[in-house]
Amino acid sequence: MSQTVDRALSILPLLAQGPADLGQVAERLDVHKSTALRLLRTLHEHGLVYRQQDNRYRLGARLFALAQEAVENLDVREIAHPHLVKLNEQVGHTVHLAVHEENEVLYIDKVESRYPVRMYSRIGKPVAITVAAVAKLLLADLPEAERRALAERLDFPLYTPRSIPNASAFLRELATVREQGWATDLGGHEESINCIGAPIRGTDGRAVAAMSVSAPNVVVTAEELLTLLPLLRRTADVISREYSGTTHSKEART
Repeated sequence: MSQTVDRALSILPLLAQGPADLGQVAERLDVHKSTALRLLRTLHEHGLVYRQQDNRYRLGARLFALAQEAVENLDVREIAHPHLVKLNEQVGHTVHLAVHEENEVLYIDKVESRYPVRMYSRIGKPVAITVAAVAKLLLADLPEAERRALAERLDFPLYTPRSIPNASAFLRELATVREQGWATDLGGHEESINCIGAPIRGTDGRAVAAMSVSAPNVVVTAEELLTLLPLLRRTADVISREYSGTTHSKEART
């Protein structure tokens, strides 16, 4: 790395600690003020630093925009996959990862159960949006107006007697999921299949994906599956921290 680039980049962590004047920057870099000024002007031209009215410099808005863009372009599947595999090794059941895109919730990753009885879900396939645990998590995170508009335009097929029957019941379910931070599908899509889910959150606390553990009744009962909820949520929390680069996952905003 060239000395000039190295010095310029060294300014950013300095300003991350708070605004600094030209003298402070020059002292930290151990350069003449004229050199520090040239570096600051270059960074200012690119929007990475901003000169305040008191002649001190702080980080510029463009830097935060770039950071947010980088986070949004992270491949959540790539980050989550090893954790999905580890969870699958621990519990033995099918593990899914899903995202909300263009009015559909899609599976983007799957680790198969080690048991002979397996699910027919596949990567790229839309989920049953009114009953799936991952769908409830992602839709519950939408603003209230969007949740209501979505509920009013959805059909509510009765896959089983436990399927959510209408928009009112769906909105109540989403409100519960939003409050508790996890979701279930206990025979709502297939009577013989139960599922528990947890959200994966980004830097703003919003759900960027959801993950789930699913198993048939012949392998594990719904009550037994629910005992895995703490482990599932811890795994989702680890993925959230890795995805967002934070030391702790954030709760969903109200």
